[in-house]
Amino acid sequence: MFRDRQEAGRMLAEELARYAGQDDIVVFGIPRGGVIVADQVATRLDLPLDVVVTSKVGAPTNSEYAIGAVDPDGQVIVNEEAGYSVAEVEHLGRTVREKIGRRIDLYRGGLLGVDVEGAVAIVVDDGIATGLTARAAVSYLRRHGASHIVVAAPVIAADTATLMRTEADEVIAIETPSVFYAVGQFYRHFEQTSDDEVLEALGEDDEDED
Repeated sequence: MFRDRQEAGRMLAEELARYAGQDDIVVFGIPRGGVIVADQVATRLDLPLDVVVTSKVGAPTNSEYAIGAVDPDGQVIVNEEAGYSVAEVEHLGRTVREKIGRRIDLYRGGLLGVDVEGAVAIVVDDGIATGLTARAAVSYLRRHGASHIVVAAPVIAADTATLMRTEADEVIAIETPSVFYAVGQFYRHFEQTSDDEVLEALGEDDEDED
């Protein structure tokens, strides 16, 4: 069990130590909580930090149940077990696209993201259960030319880790439990991350680069 996202990020950085200080490598945090973990990774490995904003699409009758996920381009990943078609997920994901657009504007302040063409992208989240938002991030980065994609999280459900290895080039996790109910069960402190905390993490990274 991890104390908090900061400790988990420091531990994850140790697993990714071979990437430290190399050129053409970018760490991408999945907001919101993943950015806090990614900030620790980027700081300790002396790598640039950016965000890849993806979001789940909830079922009409249960918003907590993810039937798919949307990436920054508005493309969808479908939860094959949910029984919804791509067209249905796209339709239900209209408001999610709007939310993603607002978050990108907020986190980047109108600035363009890092160019990933030919780069190694390390996608970091605070934990991966179904993997839908991480898969959407991988698809997005692959489409934008990343040469090698690493998915890294302190904890990834065992079945999801197996699936992610078919889509990412590398999957790194400290723990891959077969019994996985929620990401929060693996943290002693797992408070909701605010937009201000995300902005602070991204701002600190900008200061480090100056």
